[in-house]
Amino acid sequence: MKLKLARTTLKAKPKTIELTKVEEDLANKSIFYFDKDNSHKELKELIEYFEEKSFSVYMREVKYGLDENEYIYEVHIIA
Repeated sequence: MKLKLARTTLKAKPKTIELTKVEEDLANKSIFYFDKDNSHKELKELIEYFEEKSFSVYMREVKYGLDENEYIYEVHIIA
């Protein structure tokens, strides 16, 4: 499954990352930021994938502006 990482600037296109790459990166970090272009279903699948592997996962929306569409998803994955 491919997910879109949060944009680094407002006009940039989001970069994609494979779920296996997220799992590999867990050795270095536990917080990931995903773009608003990801569907809620994709993020639920991400959560279920890691919960099946006995990780604790917490997801929330982070607003960075006043507009309703200015948000990203913050996901904490803890062993």
